[in-house]
Amino acid sequence: MRRPRPQRPVKQSLFPSHPFPSCKSSLPLHNPPFLLTFTHPQTQKNNKVPPPPLSLSLPILSQTMAFHSLLLFSLIFSLLTQTHSRLTPNYYDKTCPDFEKIVRQVVTDKQLASPTTAAATLRLFFHDCMVEGCDASILIASNAFNKAERDSDINVSLAGDGFDVITRIKTNLELTCPGIVSCADILVAATRNLINMVGGPYYPVRFGRKDGFVSRAGAVEGNLARANMSLSQIINLFAGRRLNVQEMVALAGSHTIGFSHCKEFSNRLFKFSPTSEYDPSYNPKFAEGLRKLCANYTQDPQMSAFNDVMTPGKFDNMYFRNLQRGLGLLPSDQAMAVDRRTRPLVDLYAANQTRWFNDFSRAMEKVSLYNAKTGRKGEVRRRCDAFNNLKT
Repeated sequence: MRRPRPQRPVKQSLFPSHPFPSCKSSLPLHNPPFLLTFTHPQTQKNNKVPPPPLSLSLPILSQTMAFHSLLLFSLIFSLLTQTHSRLTPNYYDKTCPDFEKIVRQVVTDKQLASPTTAAATLRLFFHDCMVEGCDASILIASNAFNKAERDSDINVSLAGDGFDVITRIKTNLELTCPGIVSCADILVAATRNLINMVGGPYYPVRFGRKDGFVSRAGAVEGNLARANMSLSQIINLFAGRRLNVQEMVALAGSHTIGFSHCKEFSNRLFKFSPTSEYDPSYNPKFAEGLRKLCANYTQDPQMSAFNDVMTPGKFDNMYFRNLQRGLGLLPSDQAMAVDRRTRPLVDLYAANQTRWFNDFSRAMEKVSLYNAKTGRKGEVRRRCDAFNNLKT
């Protein structure tokens, strides 16, 4: 009688067969790089539970990683857009419905009475937004305890018409809807309306900014472009506000209105080099005219010239056309006409005013949102030139 053969022990795989063969992973099953550990209730005592199949653990892991990545992205996006989401075009529709009507009426009256108001207010806007963001910190007056931004050396030359029009608007608004409209929003709205009034584009503006709590003269240096800066320095300055080269050139076109003091470009007019009395990139006749105008600028620091010699009171693309003909007043302006990074844009805007208006509008809206204060990060001042509480 034949004895039965002894049965061989069956080897159990560390990774059981996949219950769904068609979904098996193509990855090798040895030394899996990622595993989700868990304890099965039936073997919790000895804690010797085989890990789940790799083909099951990878989908679980990938879904978990995807969920966390989505959560992180949502959080970052929420933080980046939190300020902008609080600013809306109709922010004052219910609390101060006459807001834009009052702004429009006051700026119209002021510009007609003093034609330099548009340029003065536009410059005020840039000098405010580029330092601490658009928070009306430029409007604060110095006191015994604090030297404010407006008294820094680069801001001393800011024209009074810009400050005056903001004060007039604020006074009218406080009579109509006291304590509602911030000075920061007034400056942004007035700038837009004045640009449009002198021929420029009418672009969308969002409201809801609060006025800042800080205004220090020491914070200004390094945040505003100076006439003697190199083009690379100015590009880097704008990049720090998330503005690219194209946006910088579009915004530089705002020099189509306004004026500059002779001291800001005198180095191009007198003793420029051993071989030339003035900068040869100037149009010769233009240079001679400027030399006569600014001959006594050291005795009279208020001597100035229009940035756009052709159409100084009109917001148009003549500024860019002037650069092509050697009629750029400031050295930083003329540099854009020859630098390979900016010359194509100068030529584009010189040929196409509509394109410049569109790009300028988008850039202005972007600047107006830079570091805007909302909620408890600011206040609505009762007066634009003073904090509600004295800062010591």
